[in-house]
Amino acid sequence: MSLFGTTSGFGTSGTSMFGSATTDNHNPMKDIEVTSSPDDSIGCLSFSPPTLPGNFLIAGSWANDVRCWEVQDSGQTIPKAQQMHTGPVLDVCWSDDGSKVFTASCDKTAKMWDLSSNQAIQIAQHDAPVKTIHWIKAPNYSCVMTGSWDKTLKFWDTRSSNPMMVLQLPERCYCADVIYPMAVVATAERGLIVYQLENQPSEFRRIESPLKHQHRCVAIFKDKQNKPTGFALGSIEGRVAIHYINPPNPAKDNFTFKCHRSNGTNTSAPQDIYAVNGIAFHPVHGTLATVGSDGRFSFWDKDARTKLKTSEQLDQPISACCFNHNGNIFAYASSYDWSKVRTPGPALGAPRQQSQALGSEGLGLSCDSSQDSHVSLGRSLSPPCKGKLQDFLKWLWGFSTAFGQNPAHRKCSASVSHYGLLCSWAQKHRQAGGCTL
Repeated sequence: MSLFGTTSGFGTSGTSMFGSATTDNHNPMKDIEVTSSPDDSIGCLSFSPPTLPGNFLIAGSWANDVRCWEVQDSGQTIPKAQQMHTGPVLDVCWSDDGSKVFTASCDKTAKMWDLSSNQAIQIAQHDAPVKTIHWIKAPNYSCVMTGSWDKTLKFWDTRSSNPMMVLQLPERCYCADVIYPMAVVATAERGLIVYQLENQPSEFRRIESPLKHQHRCVAIFKDKQNKPTGFALGSIEGRVAIHYINPPNPAKDNFTFKCHRSNGTNTSAPQDIYAVNGIAFHPVHGTLATVGSDGRFSFWDKDARTKLKTSEQLDQPISACCFNHNGNIFAYASSYDWSKVRTPGPALGAPRQQSQALGSEGLGLSCDSSQDSHVSLGRSLSPPCKGKLQDFLKWLWGFSTAFGQNPAHRKCSASVSHYGLLCSWAQKHRQAGGCTL
């Protein structure tokens, strides 16, 4: 019997219920492609915790599904199981013991997926799509934290249908991260709130955003004592902020740096600027990876303020990324992220020219993905999608001050998209030399 209970028809005999694996030439780094990747854009990725033997990867997609793969040491990926929501899946996380996966969806619910029985039950409800979900393991309590576009942060005992606590947010939740005893939540209108989770969750501090444009992703980092000490915040304007909670010298220790930009090597040419879609810290070295709508991932040393490496460019945006528990595997998702949606005027999203003025909510949520796995395979899709997905995206556009035109008149500049997952064995993340931030 497998770790996930009785083996089903999923991925047996070289085939799977997801259909046969296909090959693709959109993999310039020659990384390992995950088999049976989702049929639509991937919104989130997460590797299993160290308490679980082996490496298991979870991905949620805009096809409304959550899928699980075993990633073997040889690089082979084996599909294990899947569950469904009735709306796109925006975030996933694991319990600390690796027995359960928690999922957040645009259907306004969060679910708990028991991997041993392959059963999923609803554990949370919001009045709007649930954007983030995190498991909190404290000495005196355990709960699930969900952040929603209904401007609330809720904490749930999985045994009860009512939340343990509800905290009001100043705006819609766009991204969040948790490393006990710290939580960071970034909202619309560039809101940034730090929470302390000891005894019970409570607001610790509201921080003036170090970035001038819409927040896209956030990740907490630790100090040498393995305690959370600050966070990295990415925006749609191709920039990341490194922010310490209690730095000795704030003016010196906190800084921002540009990334995921192209052209503009001299002042005579405008610079193409892309959104930072995901940030992940290496669990051993403390270096960080960023992925963006330019179709590249980069590794950085925040302490030396140096870029370590940048990948070759994929033919699609990279929507999410993550490391496994010991940092040997880096996963990233290559998916269309709606960053090339166009209005009758200039393109919204990617690329932006440096000379253009950006509003604080320049991209809305139509491109707001947090995928974190290498993906480049799957069936082709001609965006914009029809039916429910298109209707939902029209609803999303209503959140952005940049989308003043009728969404029905907007067209997508891309004709074909591919969806897939890739894995890269990340052996070296500290290299000599590089570019100073």
